[in-house]
Amino acid sequence: MKKILQGYLQTARGVALWKVDGLSEYDVRRPLVQSGTNLLGIVKHLTCVELGYFGPVFGRPMGQPNLWFEDGIEDNADLFVRADEARDDVIENYRRACETSDATIEALSLDATGSVPWWGDQPVTLHHVLVHVIAETFRHVGHADLTRELIDGSIGYAADDSNVPQHDGAWWRAYHDRVEDAARLAMS
Repeated sequence: MKKILQGYLQTARGVALWKVDGLSEYDVRRPLVQSGTNLLGIVKHLTCVELGYFGPVFGRPMGQPNLWFEDGIEDNADLFVRADEARDDVIENYRRACETSDATIEALSLDATGSVPWWGDQPVTLHHVLVHVIAETFRHVGHADLTRELIDGSIGYAADDSNVPQHDGAWWRAYHDRVEDAARLAMS
């Protein structure tokens, strides 16, 4: 069971990293919605997720700082990548956090217990945390999927296997128009 859950988490992590691959510095950082959501910011946030849930929750050191636990940090700092932060550093921090999280997952049994301070010290198991982090990661990968599509039209969960029907731009435009027509017809 643990290997299956860890496999889903690794898939989500891979998608998050693929979404920033091959884009300009501007495109990985630019917000395309009012909330400021941006691809590299999602990776930075997911780093904090990994460092938070698989470290302090189980009393394990993570070996790198986590913005969630620093004093005086402004709101959404974990979703904002400053101009002076290098893309490669943000990505490498995420990879290192994932490796350290994997060490926690491998070291503990699924019924190992911990406590989530920001959930009111609610007791949890590794199984619970794994499911939560999988859901959280895929939630943000969904944001990244839409953000990447807005940037360059890339969709799906891998460059070599999008998991969506393979059609040309004309097909997708016609499909989009069908969806739009149905929405307008539903209003009448």
